[in-house]
Amino acid sequence: MEKKGLIDNPDQPVTLDKDSFDQAVNKYSLLVVDCWAEWCVPCRMVAPVVEKLANKYKGEIVFGKLNVDESQEIAARFGIRSIPTLLIFKNGENVDGIIGALPEEVLEEKIVTYK
Repeated sequence: MEKKGLIDNPDQPVTLDKDSFDQAVNKYSLLVVDCWAEWCVPCRMVAPVVEKLANKYKGEIVFGKLNVDESQEIAARFGIRSIPTLLIFKNGENVDGIIGALPEEVLEEKIVTYK
């Protein structure tokens, strides 16, 4: 079920595209964007981890999903050359990026340092 608009305190990743990306970056004080593509096997390994963390950190960290094949201009803007890449935005600023399918514990440890 696709949700319309950017909701407050989502408990699952919000779907982002070229129309909602900047709005999400400005709306959420801490946003982690999972940059992925349908054909990317490692992306499919990261997806359930992102979903689990979105639920666990509801109200603290918002997670988003950005299909780079459908939003190539945003991928280019942030120099994304490998996926999966997680972009971390704090107060509207791109503060970090995590490249690759890393274990859940490693991803969570890196992400929570920005809370």
